[in-house]
Amino acid sequence: MRNKLVIGNWKMHGSVDANIRLIGGLESQLQSLDIKLDTQIAVCPPFAYLQQLSELLQQSEIGLGAQDVSEYSKGAYTGEVSTTMLKEFKTEYVLVGHSERRTLFADSDQRVAEKFTAVCDAEMIPVLCCGETLKQREQGDTEQVILSQLEAVLAVAGKGRFTQAVIAYEPIWAIGTGITASPEQAQSVHAMIRQWLQKNLPDSADNMQLLYGGSVKADNAKQLFAEEDIDGGLIGGAALDATAFIAICAA
Repeated sequence: MRNKLVIGNWKMHGSVDANIRLIGGLESQLQSLDIKLDTQIAVCPPFAYLQQLSELLQQSEIGLGAQDVSEYSKGAYTGEVSTTMLKEFKTEYVLVGHSERRTLFADSDQRVAEKFTAVCDAEMIPVLCCGETLKQREQGDTEQVILSQLEAVLAVAGKGRFTQAVIAYEPIWAIGTGITASPEQAQSVHAMIRQWLQKNLPDSADNMQLLYGGSVKADNAKQLFAEEDIDGGLIGGAALDATAFIAICAA
C-alpha cells in the first residue's frame, strides 16, 4: 500500500512574516482535524527561506523540500544552489524538471537527469516532474513526450537511483490556468507511467508514488486522489492558503 503524499510548491512567493503565518496555519489546521492523516506532507519554499522553514518545521511532521538544485556540487556557478547546501537545512525532497524550469529556464532533459542524479547521490528524494503542452496533447503526443522525459533520466541515473524518486505528472496546459485534467484523464496518464515503471523497474513500480499537479483544489482533490494510480498531488497556488492546502491533504 502506497502512502499518499502532498507537496506544496510555493514558487516565488513568501516573506518572513507570511511564512510564519502560513506554517502556523498549517499546524493549527492539522491539529483541528483531531486525526492523524495517512498522508505525507511537505512544502517547497524559495531558497531564501530554507533556513527559516527548517527552524519552523523542526518539531513538525511536515517535511521540507526545495524547488530546484544545481547539478554541480560546487564551483563558479553564480546563483546556483548545491545538494550539499540543501542538506544543511534537512531538506528531504527536491523538485527536478518542473515545467517552469524546463520552459522558462531551458532545463533540457539531460540537465534534468543530471540534477536528478545529484539529488539521489545526496540521499534526498527527487520529485521528477513530467508533462505535455496543450499542443502536444492535441496532437496525440502525450505518451511520447512523457516517456521520453522519463527515459532520459533513467538512461543517466540508472535503475538503482530511479527507484528513489517520486514522479509528478503535471500537464503544462493545466498549471496555473484553472483548468484541471479530469480524474479520468489524469488516471490515464498515471496508469501509462505505472506501466512504464513495471516494464523498466518491475520490483519497485508498484511502490513508487505518482503525484498529479495541475490546478488541484479542495473541491477536486478527492476525486483525483481516489484514482488507482494517483498517490497525491504537487500543489501550486492552493499551497499558499493553509485551509485550502490542508483540505487537499485531508482529501
